[in-house]
Parts: sequence; C-alpha cells; structure tokens
Amino acid sequence: MRARLSVGCEGSRAFGFVLILPDMKIALFGINYGPCADPQVAGQVARAAEAAGFESLWTGEHIVLPDPQVPPSPASPDTPFIDSLIALTFVGAHTKTIRLGTGIIILPQRNPVVLAKELASTDVLCGGRLIFGIGIGYLKPEFEAIGAPFDHKGPRSEEFLRAMIALWTMKKPEFHGRFVSFGGVNAMPRPVQKPHPEIVFGGHTRDAFSRAARLAKGWYGFALDLETTMRHIEELKAACKEAGRRFEELEISVTPRSRIDRDEARRFADAGVHRLILLHRQNDGAGVLRFVVECERDLIGKV
Repeated sequence: MRARLSVGCEGSRAFGFVLILPDMKIALFGINYGPCADPQVAGQVARAAEAAGFESLWTGEHIVLPDPQVPPSPASPDTPFIDSLIALTFVGAHTKTIRLGTGIIILPQRNPVVLAKELASTDVLCGGRLIFGIGIGYLKPEFEAIGAPFDHKGPRSEEFLRAMIALWTMKKPEFHGRFVSFGGVNAMPRPVQKPHPEIVFGGHTRDAFSRAARLAKGWYGFALDLETTMRHIEELKAACKEAGRRFEELEISVTPRSRIDRDEARRFADAGVHRLILLHRQNDGAGVLRFVVECERDLIGKV
C-alpha cells in the first residue's frame, strides 16, 4: 500500500490525514516469445516472477509475421511466438497464484466458438487466473495468411465476444448474429471465474476506447510514454461518459515505451495507471531473470 499525506482546513484549523492507496500492480510482458519461447526459460521466469511478487504474466500474439519484415510489423519474422493460451497454460502449471493475461489475442482472426473453449480450458487448468486481453489486429498480411477478413474487424470482434459470453454463461447457449450463429449446443467446462474471465480491450483509437468503456473491465495501452498515456486516459474518460459508465470502474494497464525507474512508475500511477506490464527487452533467459530481480528490488511494493 502507498501512503499519501494530504492537508485540509476546517474553519481556522489546519489538519492532515493520510490517504492509503493500493500498490501499483507490476506485471511482466513476453512470457511466450523471444527467450521465453524456450519452455525451460519460461518455467524459470514464471516461478521467479511469482516469487518476486509480480501480479501477472502476459503474452504477445502474432500467428504469423510478414517475411521480410515491413512496417507496421513489430518483430522479425524469425521471432518465436508460442501460442498465447498454450504458453499461459504451461506457465500456469509452474505457478500457483500469479495471474495470466493475453496481451493481446487478435479476436477477429479467431473462431469464437473454438476460442471460447480454449479460454475456458485455460481458466480451468490454471485455477481461475486468466485475464482475457483482446485486440482487433492491424497486420493485413497476417489476416490474409489465416484466411480471416480484414474488414469490419471491430464489429466482428464485438459480436464474437458476445457469442463467447453466451457459451460461458447461458444454461443452454444460443446466439444468432451477423457473423456467428449457433444453438442446440453446449460447451463444457465453463470458466472457473464467474460469470467469465475478466476482459481487457487494447488499442489506441476512439473505437478501442469505446469498446473498453462498454465491454471490458479494463483497457491496455502498449508501448506508451507518459504524455501519450495521459492523453489516452482523458479519451477513456470521455468514452466512459458517453457509455454512461464511471471511469473509476475501468482498470488501466500500460506497457511503457522504454524502461522506467521508480520515479517514472510513480508518475504513471499518479496519472491513473493501475498496472504496469513491463517488457523485459532481454535476449536470453539469464537476462530476463535479472530483469525480474531488478523489478523486485526497485518497483514491486514501492510504487
């Protein structure tokens, strides 16, 4: 917990009080790619992160990458990405309490019925620790290789999510929409978390802010500096107002653009960020483990 001294006045008397704030959640991004695509490294890092007090572990996702790399592709085509849910189930078996987040799954590339089964299975196998982070994607060559339409990504994502929630929550699941339709079926097991795993929407557009405000527990901004984060928080406040939702109900998660120290982490907290999902930027397992130790020393429980 963080303590902040505040001063007020009552009549002619000044008084002070201490406001107790929750600690910033510190999370680790990249448990499924780069050095953590090695299962031995992933297991070691997951156990070390849990012991250090990290709140959650997060994956990134690209099913395929353009070869050769061209903008806006974020990684070299030879970068290994383990499938997000397989990776989270694996590290879930190596840990007991740390939460497990998809950061993000590109929803319009997926079959929502199959994905609902996969997410529920992961939540069951990890004992109810899953966070379902969603994005709509931006790499057209990836969509083309998968055979998924690149148009109407936002509407399809919203409908897919509604269909998945029907599978997770309805006694007799049924859904009929523009892009997906089913009835007379069931899907067990259901997620451990009720009514379903918490949902986080990523993205830096007006539509993304609207989806977070209307459909999710939280919003996730990736590779942001403090100034951009503050601007997006104002845009999220506007989206919440438009949706008729209290902004204070929305949990804000951010992966900073560059490595940050304790003072910078506090500035993110003061701006309204609840969770920092830190990208390790290391090339080998030893480097990731050093990063975990440094975060425990400098950030966890200190912001």
